[in-house]
Amino acid sequence: MKRYEGLFILNAAGKEEALKETIDKISAEITAAGGKVETVQKMEKKAFARVADRKNSAGFYVNYVFEAAPDVAARLRKSFVANEEIFRVLFTIAPAPVAKPEAP
Repeated sequence: MKRYEGLFILNAAGKEEALKETIDKISAEITAAGGKVETVQKMEKKAFARVADRKNSAGFYVNYVFEAAPDVAARLRKSFVANEEIFRVLFTIAPAPVAKPEAP
C-alpha cells in the first residue's frame, strides 16, 4: 500500500450547495476502489490564475490523503476524468506522517 495525496478542483459553476455531496462521493469512490481515506481537507474557492475556458474561472479545492495499492491511483484518475463535477485532479505520493513527540 502506498500513501497518496489527491488534489481535486471541483467545478464551481453554480453548484456550491452540492459541494458536501460531491466530497462524500469522491471519498466513497476511493473507498470502493480499495483505498482507505485518512483525511479530507476542504479549502476555499479560488479563482484560476489562467482561465482554461470561460465556463470555469474558479474552483473549490479539496485535498485527500489516502492509502491504496499502486494501481488504484491510475484507475481513479481515469474514472474522475469523466465526472463533470470534478474540473481537475492530481495525485502525488504523500510524505510519511510525522510522529508527534510525547509530552513529558
